[in-house]
Amino acid sequence: MAKYLIETYYTCTFKVNHYLDNVNETELKNLEKRDDGKFEVLDVKLDNRKTKSLDSKNNQITEKSKIDVVSEIQKPASQKFENLIKSKTASSEKNGKRFSMPDRRKGYIQKATIGDHKVYLHTGEYEDGKIGEIFIDTSKEGELVKALMNNFAIAVSLGLQYGVPLDEFISAFVGTKFEPSGKVHGNDRILSATSILDYIFRELAISYQNREDLAHTPAIGSSENTNFDEQNSDDQNKLLKIVKDITSKGFVRNNYKKNLVDLSDVKISLKGKK
Repeated sequence: MAKYLIETYYTCTFKVNHYLDNVNETELKNLEKRDDGKFEVLDVKLDNRKTKSLDSKNNQITEKSKIDVVSEIQKPASQKFENLIKSKTASSEKNGKRFSMPDRRKGYIQKATIGDHKVYLHTGEYEDGKIGEIFIDTSKEGELVKALMNNFAIAVSLGLQYGVPLDEFISAFVGTKFEPSGKVHGNDRILSATSILDYIFRELAISYQNREDLAHTPAIGSSENTNFDEQNSDDQNKLLKIVKDITSKGFVRNNYKKNLVDLSDVKISLKGKK
């Protein structure tokens, strides 16, 4: 037979959602009378707890002071809500944050000719090789077209720095058609383009995303033909790290191993002078 009575008091915070066709004083006054609202528990806290003995000889009541502890029963729902708020806050902060480019950065310049028009593509990269900016220079174009291309490049760069994936730009602009267009000279992977934007984002897709489906010629060489011994994987990884730190990812078209030479017989001292 039970000898104690436990009384637990909770403080519950919840909200009720009502959907109204019109907002007026009459509708607002009748909200409390309506039972079609959608309840959502926001927080449940243990407020107070009393322990009472059922023994007639020891009719003592013990009160537990107010504490800020979530009930074990309601903890999963409350914790889920808190995690949701934290994730939404972190997501909004991340989405609204601009990751500025380093002052001294890697990148490459690709010169090509589309028809009779020369196009220079400049790229800038973060420390990890991820592209963060582009610049576009053209020849035989008026001031208006040059200004538009320059500001377009700035807009794309800002999008990349705010976290827009490069794939989104590739999907949007590859295949666009306007003049100048035609045969491409000066690029070993792209033979023709339907516009300047089509050429630019094909080049970026091949160099940074390994999009071989957008290339017109196969890659020269293969990453399987490396001269590194599998037993020297640690040395290879160290060498690759050094190369990645000093080499543009876009310049080697996202394939470092293929552009390496066997330096197993060469000793390089990276220690600075004391």
